[in-house]
Amino acid sequence: MNEFRRINDEFLASPQIGVDDVGEAKALGVTLIINNRPDDEEPGQVDGAEIAAAAEAAGMAYRAIPVTHAGFGQGQVDAMVDALEAADGPILAYCRSGTRSTLLWALARAKQGANPSVIASQAASGGYDVSPIRQMIEMLSAGR
Repeated sequence: MNEFRRINDEFLASPQIGVDDVGEAKALGVTLIINNRPDDEEPGQVDGAEIAAAAEAAGMAYRAIPVTHAGFGQGQVDAMVDALEAADGPILAYCRSGTRSTLLWALARAKQGANPSVIASQAASGGYDVSPIRQMIEMLSAGR
């Protein structure tokens, strides 16, 4: 059973997924899986290569944009913007809890010019709090 959380019509976030979850994501219309978790972050975690292979076998795209607990860099935000813009359907992003994936999505959407209040509301609808990065969201949305 997956723990996919719908942020909006185009984006779902999830804690660590397994190979079996790829089929469930496909059934929901997901066309791209984004892995925001570094490999070997904790023992027993499913390796990104296994998810990539399962996604490819299911006819889905896969991207790895790892985010460590050190935080987000401009390169990761830019990579997420590229992924959002390149996707041809709904996206599922995952990390350990779904929080890093949602926060990175929020920063990318802000850089794309989305309204910070809408970003925060959509994240909250999925159970995620963007308040720790709200100032960054405001700055990116304003084009600073």
